[in-house]
Amino acid sequence: MSEPVFIDTNVLVYANNANDLRKREQAQELLQRVITEGTAWISLQVLQEFFVVATRKLGMDAAAARRHVELYASLNVAKLDPADLLAAIDPHSAHGFSIWDALIVRAALISGCRRLYTEDLQPGRRIGALEVVNPFATTV
Repeated sequence: MSEPVFIDTNVLVYANNANDLRKREQAQELLQRVITEGTAWISLQVLQEFFVVATRKLGMDAAAARRHVELYASLNVAKLDPADLLAAIDPHSAHGFSIWDALIVRAALISGCRRLYTEDLQPGRRIGALEVVNPFATTV
């Protein structure tokens, strides 16, 4: 089995965005691959962010966005606790990450992920064993 990977909110959003067909196709291909492999990890934060963006920016009604959240919730979901929030404050302070990005990194690390697919952080950057990959800038 392949190594676990973490999927950030923007991948889920682009997979449902009709306004950028190239990114939509790339996101859908990535999701199909990692879901088939059983290697995809997300967090509750990713699900929450997806719902907000889907209803506010993609124009999805709440019922449709809920169905998507329900589907994505069937993936591996990282469980964070207050100690993880405290641990996320360190990279927030040390590396200048937003607290939201630091929580994504923390969720990926505690899930044992080797790659974080996102367009929000510097591609190629390593945080411990985790490599940041922009799925829209490279072939994945």
